[in-house]
Parts: sequence; C-alpha cells; structure tokens
Amino acid sequence: MIAWETFKHHGIEYDLSHLHPSRVQYVQPKKADQPERIFTVEVCFSLHCFSKKLEPTADPLLNYGDARETRTFDINRYELSKQLPQIIQGLNFKKCMHTGKGNFFVIEVTMPNGVREDYEVYFEVERSTTKGVVRLFVQSAYVRDQGHCNKPPSTKPISLFVILHNKLTGKPIKIQR
Repeated sequence: MIAWETFKHHGIEYDLSHLHPSRVQYVQPKKADQPERIFTVEVCFSLHCFSKKLEPTADPLLNYGDARETRTFDINRYELSKQLPQIIQGLNFKKCMHTGKGNFFVIEVTMPNGVREDYEVYFEVERSTTKGVVRLFVQSAYVRDQGHCNKPPSTKPISLFVILHNKLTGKPIKIQR
C-alpha cells in the first residue's frame, strides 16, 4: 500500500497524508435473526484521486507518478480529495452502485464555492491477505466534466455491507438493473 509523498510545485507543498493507507471498521447493526457484524477494511487510494491524464502540454513540473504510471497533478482533484477519508468513513450510509465491470461507485454532492457538483468516487473491494479483513481500493475520484462525458452506469443501489460480506465469503455480487 502506498503512502503518497508530498507534492511540491513552485514553492507550494501539497500534503497527501490524508490519502495514506488506513483501516476503517464498519458496524452492521444486528437484525432480528442476525447478530451485529463488524467489518475491518484496509483502505488505500490511487493517484487518480489527485491527478489527471498526463497532459503533454502541461508544465512537466506537474508530473506525479508511481511505479506504474505518471500523470498530471490536478489542484482541483487534490482539493476534492481532502473529502475522501470522510466519504469512505461514511460509505456504509451511502448508496453504492455497481459499474458492471467489477467495481463500484458513489456520488457525493459537494459545494465548492457554493456550487453543487457530483463528485464520483470509484472503488473496488477484495479480500485482504489478512484473514477476516477486506481491502477497499479507491481507484479514482473526480467531478464529471468535458473529460468525462459518459454518464455513470445506471444500476440499482447495493449496500456496502452486501459488498463486504460477499467479498469476504467469496460470493458473487449480482448486478441489479
């Protein structure tokens, strides 16, 4: 899991420690026939949460990369990424949607500068190498704009608890349309 290094550009430092790997626990309340369940989840974030497609015409000092790829650091995505830990912490209260490609997304409405926009957060979930733990990888997070013209997939919501339980037990997740 990657702990992102602070990005520096023209004397300004952009701290990325809010996107360091962490653990979250989600408590599924007990139901009449089922006891309370606690899911332990390892969370990590991709550089797509604070960068965009490499722009050849952009200032090369804005390049940020990991072992797999180099992208252009995006100040707007960076600012929005500060909300991600809180969004992930409250994911059990959100409507998760299946993309149909094995991952999921939520749309969080933000109000930067008083403007309401849809902030799409895409993630995948898999069993961790640690027994009884699930890994949640935030693949990307962005506001839909000209660079993201396609509409998000339209599926019925799925509970985070169903996703976590099924991934932990190896059960398939059905896509509801």
